[in-house]
Amino acid sequence: MNNRENFQENDTWRIFRIMSEFVDGFESLSDLGPAVSIFGSARTPETDPWYKKTRKLAAMLCDRRFSIITGGGGGIMEAANLGAHDVDGLSVGLNITLPHEQNSNPYADIQLEFRYFFARLVMFMKYSNAFVCMPGGFGTLHEFANAMTLIQTGKAEPFPVILIGKSYWGGLMDWIQKSMLSKRSYQKISPEDMDRFHLTDSLSEAVDIIVESHADHLLRLQSGGPCPKYTAEGTLEGLPPYAITKRHLDEKNGKAKKNGKKPKINITLKKKSTKKKK
Repeated sequence: MNNRENFQENDTWRIFRIMSEFVDGFESLSDLGPAVSIFGSARTPETDPWYKKTRKLAAMLCDRRFSIITGGGGGIMEAANLGAHDVDGLSVGLNITLPHEQNSNPYADIQLEFRYFFARLVMFMKYSNAFVCMPGGFGTLHEFANAMTLIQTGKAEPFPVILIGKSYWGGLMDWIQKSMLSKRSYQKISPEDMDRFHLTDSLSEAVDIIVESHADHLLRLQSGGPCPKYTAEGTLEGLPPYAITKRHLDEKNGKAKKNGKKPKINITLKKKSTKKKK
């Protein structure tokens, strides 16, 4: 058996391992209820002020009947799980196996192990009512950017994404405004994108934002209005792509040949008319 056949066989069987991570996550978290994901650096020691603030924030959220979800490791993640433990709140640790063997902290009531970042990311997105980003590294930035992308593109309903620590996140905010937003530079986002997240130093303000958002969500559900349709990963259903058929390609390439031009594969299809034929 050659290397390609080995690769294909391994990838085929790997599907079942991926599937098992989704099944375990869905079964374990389906009855979790309102929850807040708290992200931050695993390199934060117990003596760090941010560790203590995170522990306090988690306790405050549990007192308002929210569960806590973390990455299950040390530092900020441990502080959040510990804060929930302090007030007998429910917390979850979604640990990821890493080359340097990240260890799970002992304070999470529900502990799940993941091999795949994308499966773990789905659990954060699907079962969270809000994201809170404490000071962290690339992993925390990843969660923040992912949330912004889903909200900006309409794949997720707007939900609270809160950055805590103006002294830490302030430089990033300045860069976003000067480089990504400003008309004098690259202008890659819109002014309303700056309203899709919150920056604060106040734990009480963060809790109030999350509580009010959840209350608004419950009111919308009770009003009997149309409910958005969600995919299995917890995001909103999008518009299906237009099908490009062989006939479309043949017609396009046939016209090009008649005109003595090189056929082009990339084509733009007009939106199918919704008008009924008489």
